[in-house]
Amino acid sequence: MIQVIGVRFKKVGKIYYFDPNNIDVRLDDSVIVETARGVEFGKVVIVNKEVDVEDIVLPLKKIQRIATEKDERNVQENKRLAKEALDICNEKITTHNLDMKIVDVEYTFDRNKIIFYFTAEGRIDFRDLVKDLAALFKTRIELRQIGVRDEAKLLGGIGPCGRMLCCSTFLGDFEPVSIKMAKDQNLSLNPAKISGLCGRLMCCLKYENDTYEEAKRQMPDLGKEVHTSYGTGKVVGLNMLEKIVQIEIYEQGNVIEYTLDELIEEEIIVAPVIR
Repeated sequence: MIQVIGVRFKKVGKIYYFDPNNIDVRLDDSVIVETARGVEFGKVVIVNKEVDVEDIVLPLKKIQRIATEKDERNVQENKRLAKEALDICNEKITTHNLDMKIVDVEYTFDRNKIIFYFTAEGRIDFRDLVKDLAALFKTRIELRQIGVRDEAKLLGGIGPCGRMLCCSTFLGDFEPVSIKMAKDQNLSLNPAKISGLCGRLMCCLKYENDTYEEAKRQMPDLGKEVHTSYGTGKVVGLNMLEKIVQIEIYEQGNVIEYTLDELIEEEIIVAPVIR
């Protein structure tokens, strides 16, 4: 096991692990660290966590120091300069007639590089744009193309549920979401109903998916023929959350509802193995 601290560089960004370097770091402290792209300013979100060596990439970068008021002012100045850079870049995009949209601009802490995040339908030849920007800002320029999910995370907004987007408030990473999750939860497959502001499947489809999968494993499949005290029938309906099974009895033609416990008690199905 090795002791690490977790640092975020954006409000809801990915958490990166660092060596505490024998510095007394507290939760929510601002720190200066060295990263692959240079010196960066971040916030401590995990303190003195023990992790397996196999779960991290060694060697870990070390915390350099606790951030000072001067560092805080430098960050605020970088944000102001980033807004100016955004306007200038948009003007240059218009000049070069490029089919792309700048979503966000970020200065590295030491101002060695400016990163422009953009969206576009396909590949963009922005070599002339980079030359113009480098000549204006006299520093390294990076244009990074991002997807629509990343755009929603950066811009934020209000989802169909009426709450702020999950990705912009607490989701550090995007998890895979599939149409099968919507089917398993008996949701409408209308794209307008199950898509977020980004136009992709809503991240929240993943939240209850494990519960539905476990319930589906315990309960009989739709269309399965079963033998009950009322006679033989087939499964015509499933309520996964309440674990209720609807069985249509062949002879009577009516539908009987059973709970999962009742099905097991009558030995209609075998009790699931608890793992």
